Amino acid sequence: MRQYSSLRRNLTGYAFISPFIIGFLGFTLIPMFVSLYMSFTSYNLFTSPRWIGLDNYTKMFFDDPKYWNSVRVTFLYVFIGVPLRLIFALFVAMVLNTGSRMIGTYRTLYYLPSIIGGSVAVSIMWRNLFSNEGVVNSALTAIGIGPISWFGDPNASLVMLISLSVWQFGSSMLIFLAGLKNIPTEMYEAAGVDGANPIRKFFSITLPLLSPIVLFNMIMQTIGAFMTFVPAYIISKGEGGPMDGTMLYSLYLFRQAFMFNNMGYASAMAWIMLLMIGGLTVAVFLTSKYWVFYESEGGK
Repeated sequence: MRQYSSLRRNLTGYAFISPFIIGFLGFTLIPMFVSLYMSFTSYNLFTSPRWIGLDNYTKMFFDDPKYWNSVRVTFLYVFIGVPLRLIFALFVAMVLNTGSRMIGTYRTLYYLPSIIGGSVAVSIMWRNLFSNEGVVNSALTAIGIGPISWFGDPNASLVMLISLSVWQFGSSMLIFLAGLKNIPTEMYEAAGVDGANPIRKFFSITLPLLSPIVLFNMIMQTIGAFMTFVPAYIISKGEGGPMDGTMLYSLYLFRQAFMFNNMGYASAMAWIMLLMIGGLTVAVFLTSKYWVFYESEGGK
């Protein structure tokens, strides 16, 4: 009787959390286990899955050079694009932290690319900007560098893709800006009395106190960069070209799943991608004790 009364009292709480539980089970947990099972099968959407054990993983690691090319391109995209994006976001945040009267307008303008940055329309715009007759090539030609074949050179096309990633710096910038607002001005004043110049203040005060935010932004942006799909798909028209220069991991996974109907192989790729992101995140957390400053713990 007591248990029944307790259940009735908690019924309202269960009713409120039930949408999340149903959504989590239906759209996250169960699909994950189905995907794990599919990764050990040969499945083309039109016939029943056929169990093939580790064949998908064996093919991925030993018989598919395009897979390793997608890994290489993705790691280049992540390890070049994420640091550049964070540096640019921090730079803009510091500029916006100078106390201008139009700070609200500037924040909106700088955040605007992040609102529309991943959309199909902006990817198409980016493709037009870097076309042979686009603004970028016109500017490069005017200063004697261009034109550059952005859609014929795999390295140039990856640079174009990374530049689009860096341009979407708004979310990181806002988080950095919030962190800068929390740094006491007295610390800068005391450092100024001791004769510290702006560069010394940045590396001795700003950067250490922002290091937890740098860690957060780095992890979130790294995860997001690994899952980048729309810009690569739009810019390369779904082909990952030229010469697989923009064949990001997620794009190659999409092509295997929905163009070649290799759902089992795509599921195996998805699980390896999950392990790569998880491993990289753990590695970043393990190294954070050497460079992230926590005031509550007395430093590093």
